[in-house]
Amino acid sequence: MFYGEYQHNIDRKSRLILPSKFREVCKEYGVEKFFLTRGLDKCIFMFSAEEWRTQEQKFKTMSFTKQESRNFNRLFFSGAVDIVPDKQGRFIIPPYLKDYAGIKRETVIIGISNRIEIWDKKLWETFYSGSSESFEKIAENILNV
Repeated sequence: MFYGEYQHNIDRKSRLILPSKFREVCKEYGVEKFFLTRGLDKCIFMFSAEEWRTQEQKFKTMSFTKQESRNFNRLFFSGAVDIVPDKQGRFIIPPYLKDYAGIKRETVIIGISNRIEIWDKKLWETFYSGSSESFEKIAENILNV
């Protein structure tokens, strides 16, 4: 559903704009509401409300008697906030999520099929340069093609 890599800056009013390609997808699929939360690798995860419900169901099945499950759910859900972008596709990222992801102004917004990730530009460049060289090896290890 969401694909591609886009660079956008947070404006003076602390708003970030959803890339136009993503806004087109939202219009096509009737997506109006999103959930933001702490992602992995120091990014922010952004899920459509429908996908959020799917992920929430998965995490509900995790045993609350296991420390790792409790810790993950606490961090994941306590960081969550629902947002509705305005007509221009702008939305505000709460300060605690910007701090978590190290975002000051420059961001990279990437589509990962069922979710969007929001990265600090420098952190994304570091991740990308460290991972792109091993892309084939990663594919070899995880794909059964």
